[in-house]
Amino acid sequence: MLKGLCIADDSLWPTLALAFQTLGVVYGDMGTSPLYVFADVFSKVPIGSDDDVLGALSLIMYTIALIPLAKYVFIVLKANDNGEGGTFALYSLICRYANVNLLPNRQQADEQISSYRLKLPTPELERALKIKETLERTSFLKNMLLVLVLIGTSMIIGDGILTPAISVMSAISGLQDQINGFGTGEVVSISIVVLVALFSIQRFGTGKVGFMFAPVLALWFFSLGSIGIYNILKYDITVVRALNPAYIYYFFKNNGKSAWSALGGCVLCITGAEAMFADLGHFSVPAIQIAFTCVVFPCLLLAYMGQAAFLMKNPTSYSSVFYKSVPASLFWPVFVIATLGAMIASQAMISATFSCVKQSMALGCFPRLKIIHTSRKFMGQIYIPVINWFLMIMCIVVVSIFRSTTDIANAYGIAEVGVMMVSTTLVTLVMLLIWQTNLFLAFCFVLVFGSVEVIYMSSVLSKIFEGGWLPLAFASFFLSVMYTWNYGSVLKYRREVREKISMDLMLDLGSNLGTVRVPGIGLLYNELVQGVPSIFLQFLLSLPALHSTVVFVCIKYVPIPVVPQEERFLFRRVCPKDYHMFRCVARYGYKDVRKEDHHAFEQLLIESLENFLRKEALEAALELEGNLTDNLDSISVDMRNSDLAAGNGVEELRIPLIHGQNLEGIGTSTSHEAASTLLPSSYMSSDEDPGLEYELAALREATESGFTYLLGHGDVRAKKNSFFFKKLVINYFYAFLRKNCRGGTANMKVPHTNIMQVGMTYMV
Repeated sequence: MLKGLCIADDSLWPTLALAFQTLGVVYGDMGTSPLYVFADVFSKVPIGSDDDVLGALSLIMYTIALIPLAKYVFIVLKANDNGEGGTFALYSLICRYANVNLLPNRQQADEQISSYRLKLPTPELERALKIKETLERTSFLKNMLLVLVLIGTSMIIGDGILTPAISVMSAISGLQDQINGFGTGEVVSISIVVLVALFSIQRFGTGKVGFMFAPVLALWFFSLGSIGIYNILKYDITVVRALNPAYIYYFFKNNGKSAWSALGGCVLCITGAEAMFADLGHFSVPAIQIAFTCVVFPCLLLAYMGQAAFLMKNPTSYSSVFYKSVPASLFWPVFVIATLGAMIASQAMISATFSCVKQSMALGCFPRLKIIHTSRKFMGQIYIPVINWFLMIMCIVVVSIFRSTTDIANAYGIAEVGVMMVSTTLVTLVMLLIWQTNLFLAFCFVLVFGSVEVIYMSSVLSKIFEGGWLPLAFASFFLSVMYTWNYGSVLKYRREVREKISMDLMLDLGSNLGTVRVPGIGLLYNELVQGVPSIFLQFLLSLPALHSTVVFVCIKYVPIPVVPQEERFLFRRVCPKDYHMFRCVARYGYKDVRKEDHHAFEQLLIESLENFLRKEALEAALELEGNLTDNLDSISVDMRNSDLAAGNGVEELRIPLIHGQNLEGIGTSTSHEAASTLLPSSYMSSDEDPGLEYELAALREATESGFTYLLGHGDVRAKKNSFFFKKLVINYFYAFLRKNCRGGTANMKVPHTNIMQVGMTYMV
């Protein structure tokens, strides 16, 4: 029993420490909502009686209990992708189970990654298989699923603009009643100064200031709860009657259409609820659940109940109810904490926007941008300069134009509810497709939460002309950018697949490839995972000589968060041995960080290539004796599996460059006697295998001569017989994005003297 207690303590304290940290990262946005919720609700509905206050309070209480608590804490958090959350995590989870990704570069070898396989709670059901087949067969559904994910992503980016604007303005507005002559103009000016300072420190990274986030937010939640209890006891303890949901009915009965309009303000009490799922990768499910149920939920309820109790006695003070309900002696400390809390809430949303854009780029849905990693310890802490300054400019524009938290709140509600509706749809699909949940339970999930969100969306959409158009404009802009990039990239990839060089042509060229082979290693970067890319022919026509060893390198992102380092690379031979041509597929997850410079990558590549050649020789020797084991067969790469034997280059890549040391131990480390029984007498070491020794010597000679990066500069154009709209999108919009995005040479930190580029036009 003592042993079990110690184990429980060992796991409990780290979880509690993580739960404390979530206060500063996950709950900042939701924690600052008491600054403006009641002010927005009662700007739509005048307070005519106590029932109006109790009705609004009851709405807020049950909204928090239903959406963040019931939906996210107990259901959505379980739909994580190996510990990662968010819209793209759900999409990746679905893409792994059903082949719905529009980019046709999926390989069977990807499913051998340890974190790729899905753990299903129940045996496969016929319904799940039918859904899977329907999704894979219907291109319209694939496109709709992608558009849905992109809409959710666009809304999150919109939140990155609106959250800093409304949070900072709400905090600064508390000075209006405290300082004489401090009006709207002063609030706007100081808010802009704070926003500029906030975005200016982003380049230093959240880690530099993150140590103070959790304590400040913990103090903020303590203040909310304490002030709430104070107001309940001082003004009206009977406010607890709002626990009776009947007051919601009275609220709508007394106010009619105005009450429905006030729902747009009520929904602001759950702003940031999506962050509980989106930021899951930095914490754990128990930590987020403990923080919300034990700290955030009770403190928010007490805060809203305290404000409602204050409004029961002071109904005309609704416009600045938060600061007016604070005891006068505590105003300045609370103001400072509120301002810091607003900045932290904004910081969390800005960081989430950076992560969201990075995931979009990894899955081929956003133009390449410069990404700066601000922490050596935490991979997820990044900074994207272009996005940062775009968010800052948009925040300043929003604050300058609207000049009121009420109008910004109208826009804010649409973005929040839009993201929630997307997550509800995707989680329902996960329930049916992967969890194989009972159909009735899945129906109840979408009916209960979906209907509540639709009602809220109908309310906030009525504010289209009062600021609600703003998130729709942002979402439309980013949706157009992301879908255009994905559409053009898919067309380009399919064109490359159709135009890849046939093996017959490679054989006709011979091992010299119709040119002169000189010592050195040429790394030809391309997007194909199979076959010889057509850009290679352009190099043969343009260069008087070619390197003695050529490696086709493909950087590929797979729909999982992180690929283990030992499973990252796939390697295989292209053409017969005397061609000295290989293909390397480097696989990354959407959360992976490519930190290695070109020297580290080159060294890793050569070491892995040498391991591959030894394993290939080992397998060939074992096959001669007919002793090929099942384990070796699962990672074999012989000539029968090469592109030459396949003819059309559609065979799967199977050999990891770095596959641990298990195979190495067969011939070298653990038992030389066991190795001798496995290996034929004709193959005992590299010294006794002239073919292997020759290839290794040639590889070392090529390495000493240096590396050259062969890059293709592709111009994508629509075919002349294409529709006008396709020509417009590809020739102008997509071409503009390709021209202004970050180029391949910039992503690699390679000296320009080591780079060769040729141009090629793809007609799609």
